[in-house]
Amino acid sequence: MTILVVAEHDNASLKGATLNAITAAARLGGAISVLVAGSGAAAVAETAARLAGVTKVLVADSAAFADQSAENLANQVVETVKAASGAITHVLAPATTFGKNVLPRVAALLDVAQISEIVAVESADTFVRPIYAGNALATVKSVDPVKVITVRTTAFEAAGEGGSASVETVAAVAEAGLSKLVGRELTKSARPELGAAKIIVSGGRGLGSGENYTKVLEPLADKLGAALGASRAAVDAGYVPNDYQVGQTGKVVAPQLYVAVGISGAIQHLAGMKDSKVIVAINKDPEAPIFQVADYGLVADLFEAVPQLVSAV
Repeated sequence: MTILVVAEHDNASLKGATLNAITAAARLGGAISVLVAGSGAAAVAETAARLAGVTKVLVADSAAFADQSAENLANQVVETVKAASGAITHVLAPATTFGKNVLPRVAALLDVAQISEIVAVESADTFVRPIYAGNALATVKSVDPVKVITVRTTAFEAAGEGGSASVETVAAVAEAGLSKLVGRELTKSARPELGAAKIIVSGGRGLGSGENYTKVLEPLADKLGAALGASRAAVDAGYVPNDYQVGQTGKVVAPQLYVAVGISGAIQHLAGMKDSKVIVAINKDPEAPIFQVADYGLVADLFEAVPQLVSAV
């Protein structure tokens, strides 16, 4: 049994979410191969080869993968599975925007059902995944010859170094010609990346404006060395860009400390952060649902409480 983990990368470095997917793959008990499909991504392959548990790194190098388009990557994954003549029984990727873009295409091309956002591995064919916005867990058993799975990264520790896997080159598929990257706008910040941050300070509609979001939350985030997040309501209102969004339709996070400021606690937001180790909520509404999951709750005006907190830290 061979598990194929599709590496998420930018042709220069391996994304941390892949390390969590490798840990999930290790729970299956088979040999782990990591597919690095990229353009000039030798450094990514070297990093993957050093990870504990990885037995082989497959490198598909082509200009077709320079932009990491889902159409080309999905074709490469499918061809890699077919070339293994049945040896590959599982295909895994992190349940990030990358994995959610690529793996459904892979499942469709292989004519199998995808198992999304697993949080536990019961056996080689049985997995646990959240349903109903995380309010229930379903145990799913698959009889498909190839299991196509996305992994909720917050449920698995990141794989460490200590491996010495072999690196092999595989034939790259041709350009699919179905899409073309016109441009890319990247958000650059000195703060930690939201999905990997140990501390997150999030703001909601209660802040009232983007100006207030910046004025009130940034000083606290600076003091704590935290990443900034937001509820969907704050994003929809235009306070912050959508890459700040935490929740079922945003990023699922599980930091050591999550500070929710002016967030009422809609169910889709709670689904994205309730696994945080410690949750602190500040809201003037004592009936706000966020207090049901908070370890520490403060019923207060955020415009008074947060500056006082900043002064005390």
